[in-house]
Amino acid sequence: MNSKEFHASRKFPELSYGRIAYVERGQGPAAVFLHGYPLNGFQWRGALDRLSKYRRCIAPDFMGLGYSETPAEQSLAPEAQADMLAALFTALKIDAADIVANDSGGAVAQLFAAHHAAHVRSLLLTNCDVDENSPPPSFKPFLDAARTGALAEGLAQQVADKALARARQGLGGIAYTDPANLTDEAIDCYLCPLVSSAARKAQTNGCALALEANPLVPVRAKLKRCAAPARIVWGTGDPIFDVSWADWLDRTLPKSRGVRRVEGAKLFFPEEMPEVIAEEAMGLWGVSRGHAA
Repeated sequence: MNSKEFHASRKFPELSYGRIAYVERGQGPAAVFLHGYPLNGFQWRGALDRLSKYRRCIAPDFMGLGYSETPAEQSLAPEAQADMLAALFTALKIDAADIVANDSGGAVAQLFAAHHAAHVRSLLLTNCDVDENSPPPSFKPFLDAARTGALAEGLAQQVADKALARARQGLGGIAYTDPANLTDEAIDCYLCPLVSSAARKAQTNGCALALEANPLVPVRAKLKRCAAPARIVWGTGDPIFDVSWADWLDRTLPKSRGVRRVEGAKLFFPEEMPEVIAEEAMGLWGVSRGHAA
C-alpha cells in the first residue's frame, strides 16, 4: 500500500479533540495500531496488509501528528491522547480492541490500559516508553530543540534533503535498522504535514514537549493489575529504549506471555518488519492463517 492509496482511504471523524485521521482495513473484532513520534498511521501499512484478514484494523494519527487536525489550544500530552483514543472508540462503535503500539504510542497504550481497561482485549507492545524511562534520557536533545523551535525546522530540512533524513543523525539513522528503509515516500508522508505551516510546526514542537513529563510511573500499580493478555516484542539494537524495559513489562504485566527479542532491530522496526508484528499478533490473538477469531 503506497502513501497515496493510504491517504486516499483516510477518514476524519469530528471529535471534541479535532478531526482525527484514521485508516481502516478489514472487519471483525477491532485491532488498533498506535504509532510513534514523529510518524503517523502509515507506519503500520505492512501490518494492516497482513492482519486485515483477521481483524478490523484501525490506524489513527495522534493529535498534533500526521494528518489529524487539532485545535492549537488542545493538550497533546499522552494522557490527553489516551482520552482522545477512548472518544475515537466511541465514535467508531468499538467496545474493545487488541492494541498494538510502538514508541510514544506505547506510552499511550499503557495509559489507555490503565484508565480505559474495559476497552483493551490484548496488548502487543514494541520498543516504547516504560515506567521511569519516559521520556528516555536520549530524548532530552529533542526536547531542547523543541523549546527553541529547532526540532520542526530540523524535520523540514530532512524533507528537503532526503539523504540527511537517512544519515546517522537523521530519522533513518537513529530509528531504522536499515536507514534505506525510510523511503522518500515515507519521509514525505510522515514529515510534510508536520512542517506544512507555522501552526503545524508549533504543534510538532509542542507534541515533543508534551512528552517531557512522565505519565507512566503514576499508573504503575494499575498496570500490575492489567487483565489483558500481553506480548512484548523488542528490537535489541535500539539505543533509545533498552531491552531491559521489555523485561520490566514482562515482570509487571500479570498476563504477559513473554518477550521476543528482535536481534539488532531499532526503534521503528515494526515498519521494517511487519511480518514479525503479524506473526506475534496472530499468536497473541489465537488465530491461525486463514481463520479469523
